[in-house]
Amino acid sequence: MFSRRLLLVSGKGGVGKSAVATSLALAAARRGSRVLLMGMVDALGLAIHLGVDDLGPEPRQTSPGVHASVLDRANALDEYLRLQVHLPRAMPTKQVTRALNVLVETAPGVREIVSMGKPIFEAQRRAWDMVVVDAPPLGQLISYLRAPATIERLVPTGAVQRQAAAMRRFLGNPERSGLVLVTLPEELPITETVSALTELAKEPLIDLAKVVANRVLGGLDVPAHVVAGLPDGPLRHAAELHQTLTTQQRFWLEAIGEATLLPQLFGLMTPGEVAARLTDLWDDA
Repeated sequence: MFSRRLLLVSGKGGVGKSAVATSLALAAARRGSRVLLMGMVDALGLAIHLGVDDLGPEPRQTSPGVHASVLDRANALDEYLRLQVHLPRAMPTKQVTRALNVLVETAPGVREIVSMGKPIFEAQRRAWDMVVVDAPPLGQLISYLRAPATIERLVPTGAVQRQAAAMRRFLGNPERSGLVLVTLPEELPITETVSALTELAKEPLIDLAKVVANRVLGGLDVPAHVVAGLPDGPLRHAAELHQTLTTQQRFWLEAIGEATLLPQLFGLMTPGEVAARLTDLWDDA
């Protein structure tokens, strides 16, 4: 997984994908990689796990080996026009960008391809060994992954068509790109994850690098008859609840098959401490 140039991390909202994305970036940096951690939706999730106040479109170093930024679609479109479409330097691309805003927000695939183009562009730069992306949630993910092929079909020829084709090939190359799906061992996140896995099996837009089940409870290592023999009270109730929850979690985990299990972290921890603990777990993965 850590040999990829681009890792997209996605999952249903609330499953901890920002924490997992941050931990993967930190783990890659521990392995000696120069990592760009990028948020595609908002900056807050990554910022709080990195322990910084805010993130902007310009990468900033947040820890040894890790720089972080957040996607700004207007800046990304301006950069795309300059570097990919090769508009003349004298042309005021900011004005062109403003004029194209309506197109970007309404034409099928344009908003998504501009958004996907930025991390793909960064992943091909020599400045980084790996780009880890806190990607859009599962409900939007497939449309973003389909965007290059959509534009490739809509535009018959020219620079835009060639760039869309190159992006599609980059995403589809398992040696370069991979998808990490994060879920929880609960009904709704598992259902959405299974749906995404089914779609990707039918339409392999990107290689599935890993499925991660977050906040998994460990067993009590106490026989059921011992729990049943406890006197009625808070200790017994807590033990019975734990057993019930672990049984339910095992049921839902069976639906996704092989997955990396990240434990439920107990106690009062800041988001930065959570990311650090998860990072330690990748050392053994």
